[in-house]
Amino acid sequence: MIKSMTGYGRGQGEIDGLSFSVEIKTVNHRYADIGIKSPRFLAPLEADIKKQIQQVLKRGKIDLFITLDHTAALTNKPVVDEQVARAYVEAFQALQQVSGLPGDISLEFLAGQKDVLVMKDAEFPQDDLKECLSLAIDNALSAIQLMREKEGAATAADIENRLDLLAESLQEIEKLAALVPVEWQKKLHDRLARLQENDGDPQRIAQEIAIFADRCDISEEVTRFNSHLSQFRELIQKDEPVGRQLDFLVQELNREANTMGSKSNDATLTRHVVTLKAELEKIREQVQNIE
Repeated sequence: MIKSMTGYGRGQGEIDGLSFSVEIKTVNHRYADIGIKSPRFLAPLEADIKKQIQQVLKRGKIDLFITLDHTAALTNKPVVDEQVARAYVEAFQALQQVSGLPGDISLEFLAGQKDVLVMKDAEFPQDDLKECLSLAIDNALSAIQLMREKEGAATAADIENRLDLLAESLQEIEKLAALVPVEWQKKLHDRLARLQENDGDPQRIAQEIAIFADRCDISEEVTRFNSHLSQFRELIQKDEPVGRQLDFLVQELNREANTMGSKSNDATLTRHVVTLKAELEKIREQVQNIE
């Protein structure tokens, strides 16, 4: 069944003190456009993250938010820069010798000097990081897929109803199209008789009718329209991304409807064509959000 491109999913993963929360938001887009917002230390894993996302979400503007939970290990910690600390001690000792002044170097004093204590990103085992993050992303993907499938089912049901309306209108158009030349023959015969041209010459009337019938014949357009409707029904039942194919078919259906409208010389037939185009526009709007 078709899936919507709009959705939201949240997932969590926890392994050995690591805990990630992942949120995924998607909206419609022509291609798969993935944006990731995550802690800096996860930057080396972004390629793997995108690959994991693309295996499930084929189209859409996809925003991924990754958070290291506060209950997990700290993302950074203070670390002693030993070289800087030794350099300070040596400098203070040299200053004491030069000045001849007494004094001791306390731990508190040394720790307060610039760059003796620096914040460093905590180091986690890469395997644990990947496993925990992958678990959180999988859970988020499962959640968003359920939502996209639910919306897709509702969209498919709405489109099916509109396809039925299109089929009904097309049947009426076929009936009317067959009657149009007959009505035209009667009108033309009456007009020529009133004008007393050629005394209502049957041969000329037949010739005019033949020209008109050929000009307003929409049988080919009706056949193609029916074929496109059948293809449309088949596609929306497939369990794979078909949004682009459906979009193309809507364009083709519109093309056939426009041609039928341009050939129409009957007010009632024209109204049915207008109904076709109105329903097609509603279907086109729905298709824009199908993966």
